[in-house]
Amino acid sequence: MLLIKNGTIIDPAAGTMQKGDILAASGTIISIEDAITPEDAAAAASAAGADATEALTVIDAAGLCVAPGLIDTHVHFRDPGFPAKETIETGARAAKRGGFTTVIMMANTNPSIDSVEVLQDVLQRGQATGIHVLSCCNVTKEMHGKELTDMEALAAAGAAGFTDDGIPVLDGELLEKALVKAAALDLPVSLHEEDPAYITNPGVTSGGPAAAFLGLTGASPEAEITMIRRDVEIALRTGASLCIQHISTAEGVELVRDAQRRAAGTGARIHAEATPHHFSLTEQAVIEKGTLARVNPPIRTERDRLAIIEGLCDGTIDLIATDHAPHTEEEKARPFSKAPSGMIGLETSLGLGIRELVQKGYLTLPELIRKMTLNPAQVYHLPAGRMEKGSPADLVLFSPEETWTVRTPFASKASNSPFIGEELPGAIHYTIASGEVVYSV
Repeated sequence: MLLIKNGTIIDPAAGTMQKGDILAASGTIISIEDAITPEDAAAAASAAGADATEALTVIDAAGLCVAPGLIDTHVHFRDPGFPAKETIETGARAAKRGGFTTVIMMANTNPSIDSVEVLQDVLQRGQATGIHVLSCCNVTKEMHGKELTDMEALAAAGAAGFTDDGIPVLDGELLEKALVKAAALDLPVSLHEEDPAYITNPGVTSGGPAAAFLGLTGASPEAEITMIRRDVEIALRTGASLCIQHISTAEGVELVRDAQRRAAGTGARIHAEATPHHFSLTEQAVIEKGTLARVNPPIRTERDRLAIIEGLCDGTIDLIATDHAPHTEEEKARPFSKAPSGMIGLETSLGLGIRELVQKGYLTLPELIRKMTLNPAQVYHLPAGRMEKGSPADLVLFSPEETWTVRTPFASKASNSPFIGEELPGAIHYTIASGEVVYSV
């Protein structure tokens, strides 16, 4: 049993913060009260039908916030196929250090996660990490955009959703067939929205100071805008649950906002995710940090950054996801046009959210936590993200004011972060999954 005392409990569903104690047993929250004594723990566990014979561990959370374990619906663990970058084990280690108890892997591995056999392998290995490692499966076989995967079989085998993240699904008719199938399965489809017709050099926005500095033409905002415009219309026709991944443009945010207004009565659910780097940085970071700030879609202008924050504030963007994308040091040392896109993000996500969104007055702390817990749980139908009796004992304990410095080595196998050397709030003290402490300082 686990008794957490004297913490400030954040309830993302109610939007509240209040002092109290939490008792967990058999991996489940069995009591949340103003005060719970160790002497009362066994009786409370027995009354809840839990194993009252478990040894009791007491954590004094005075000065700490206690929230549901964070959920990241967009991570790249590079496994199978690219163990030099990251593995399921090392990716889960980074997740624990960042306060995440559930992560959903993307399927652009080698082999890609487009068969029941590969899915079962990654899910089985994920079970050994101590946290909940789930996975999306591909929309199309081998991500070639030509033929749909067996979505029904993959759903039955435990797919959390479907995506070809890393590249767009260019064939609109094929995507519509996929969304019809996904709607029938009641699983979300998440899409990487970049039309290659508008991209000359990925990782840098076109026509801005970064492109001029690098001497590159870059990726036009139209690459994202045109794809979002097409795909929200398909979702509205099919009644599907669609998530626009790592949104980067002001126009894209407005297209999602408009689609959400029009979704009433269609059965469609239009979601969008923002990454911490897209709400924290502008393309100036590309000039200052080089390939460490090369991501797809690119980090864009201050106007785009503020539009993303506005979308987070008004609920247009309901998810915060890291797009954790590890690469080796050697890969990121290449010239900008030849280096791979992506940055790690699991270990800095909460701190960036507190610094950029809470401390600057855009969101309350419970609102931030909701976008990192309850909302992703609802989109992906996960039994998590709530702070209530009967919920899984997946928790993160952190100090919102205590600062820490981003340093290497990371818990991740990779270190490709533009935030190295920066001071962030939100020091994480404990990560607890299924009632077990999986990380502590």
